[in-house]
Amino acid sequence: MLASIAFYVLSAIAVISALAVITVRNPVHSVLFLILTFFTSAGLFVLLGAEFLAMLLVVVYVGAVAVLFLFVVMMLDVDFAELKQGFLSYMPIGAIIALALFSELALVASASMSAQGAPIAIAPEHANEITNAEAIGQVLYTDYLLVFQMAGLVLFVAMIGAIVLTLRHRPGVKKQDIAAQVGRKRSEGVELKDIRPGQGLG
Repeated sequence: MLASIAFYVLSAIAVISALAVITVRNPVHSVLFLILTFFTSAGLFVLLGAEFLAMLLVVVYVGAVAVLFLFVVMMLDVDFAELKQGFLSYMPIGAIIALALFSELALVASASMSAQGAPIAIAPEHANEITNAEAIGQVLYTDYLLVFQMAGLVLFVAMIGAIVLTLRHRPGVKKQDIAAQVGRKRSEGVELKDIRPGQGLG
């Protein structure tokens, strides 16, 4: 009964926070709601018995939100001084989201354990009794190896595209020209001076 209640509560929070991500106008609020969506989805994975996917979602995606927010700030050219001045205005919504996260953690922890202290078997049990990490590894690196590598290539191209979009060429900034360095001749890099005794380079 408690597991069903936790499922419906986490599902409702995930749907509401996902809608808030695309409806709010403030990018900071959108990122906070996105973090809440990831944590809620991780709680649903825990209830399904997929602990590996839950930790992967929290570690990879929640950790990447900071990089995502960095690219958003760089592309939108947000004023950092103005952003720091309005930092205190984000405290109420941040506190509400933090309270929701701690409440979800307590709900998932209480729902994933039975009265006797044993985990609730929500997910179907496998006959071979392998862990989630072993099952995912066998599927990814055997049946879907080519698709997995292609997905990694797509993500790599997306990362390069994000770097190219946020790269700005500013005048007066020194940068390295490898082609010019490699193709430089001795006459261009070495200058001989005939210094007489008692005189400087002046």
